[in-house]
Amino acid sequence: MSAWIPNPLRQLGQRLRPSAPHDSELLAWFEAKAASRSYQLSDGQRAVIACMAEQLAQLGEGQPRSLYLHGSVGRGKSWLLDGFFQAVPVEAKRRLHFHDFFARLHQGMHRHRLLDDALGATLDELLGDCRVLCFDEFHVHDIGDAMLLTRLFDALFARGIFLLVTSNYAPEGLLPNPLYHERFLPVIRLINGRMQVLEVGGDTDFRSLPANREHQRFTHGHYAWPGDAGQREALQVPAPQPVTLEINKRSLRALSCQGRQVMFAFDDLCEQATAVIDYLVLAGQYDEWIIDGLDDLSECSLAAQQRFVNLVDVLYDQDRQLTVIGKRPLDESLGGAIADLMRTRSRLGQLHQVGPGVCVA
Repeated sequence: MSAWIPNPLRQLGQRLRPSAPHDSELLAWFEAKAASRSYQLSDGQRAVIACMAEQLAQLGEGQPRSLYLHGSVGRGKSWLLDGFFQAVPVEAKRRLHFHDFFARLHQGMHRHRLLDDALGATLDELLGDCRVLCFDEFHVHDIGDAMLLTRLFDALFARGIFLLVTSNYAPEGLLPNPLYHERFLPVIRLINGRMQVLEVGGDTDFRSLPANREHQRFTHGHYAWPGDAGQREALQVPAPQPVTLEINKRSLRALSCQGRQVMFAFDDLCEQATAVIDYLVLAGQYDEWIIDGLDDLSECSLAAQQRFVNLVDVLYDQDRQLTVIGKRPLDESLGGAIADLMRTRSRLGQLHQVGPGVCVA
C-alpha cells in the first residue's frame, strides 16, 4: 500500500507515532477542537484517538488496521470520524454516510448487472482510487443487504482500502433479528478479524451541549405539538398548496414548496414507497424541511418506521433545518419496533420542543 502514500503522510506518520498516546499530535489537535467548543474529551474518546494516531502512523508503512467505532448515541463517534478524516493528508479519501453509499451501491449494481463483476464496476464508479474510506452510521437490518455486505467488505479490503466505520452497534449486535443473525456471522467475523473494534464510551451526551447546537442548522428546527393554528403561525408554517415533485423518475406529493423550503405530510413521505436516495436528492434541493402529521409511529408499518428513521438520518447528516409537527409529545410519538429509533429519538430531542402554551424559540 505504501506506493500510493505521498511523502507528507510518511512524515506525518513518523511524527504521529507516539511513545505515549497523550503525546501525539492527533490528540493535541482533537483537544484543541474540543476546547473550541468548551468541553473536554472523555476517556473513551482519548483511547480511540490514541488508536487513530497509531494507525495513522502505520499508513506510512502500509500496515494499518481498519477501525470500527461503536457506542451509544451522542458519544462523539461522528465527530471523531470527521476529525480523523480532516487530519489524514491524503487526496484519495472519502467520507460517506452509509445510507448514501449503500443506496448508490444498489443502483450501480443494478445498472451494471450484465457485467461479470457488477460490484467491482460499481466500486470503481463510487470510489475511484480511494485509499481511506470513512463510513458514518453503519448498520444493517435487511438480510438482502447483509448478504451483499460480505462481498462489499471483502472487495474493499482486497483493494487495500483503510476503513474507519462508526456504528451504534457492536459487530455482534448487527442484524439482531434471530431469523437472520446466523447468516450474518461471516460479516461479523470479517469485521472482528480485519478491523480493530473500539467502544466510544463516556457519560456525556455531546449532542446536548450548547456549543454543538450552535454549529448545527438541524438543531435550529422545532418539534411542535399538537400543531394548532397558533403554533403554525408562530413557526411561519405555510398554508398547504400541494404540488407534485418529480424525484428519481417518480412522482412525490409535497404540501408546499417555496424556494429552498419544502413541506411534506408524514404519510406522503413515509407511508409511500420512498427511499434513501430520494431523501438525498431532496436534501440537495431544500435547506428547510417541515414534516406535518406525525402521530404514533408505533401504529405505522415497519416500513414507514424505517423510512422515518432513514429520513431523519439523512437530514441530520446533511444538516438541514427540520421542523416536525406532531399530534402528541415527542416521547409519545416515537414508539416502534425499529432498533435505530434510539438514534432518531436523540436527534429529534435536539430540536426546540414546542408544546401547548410554549413560546416558540
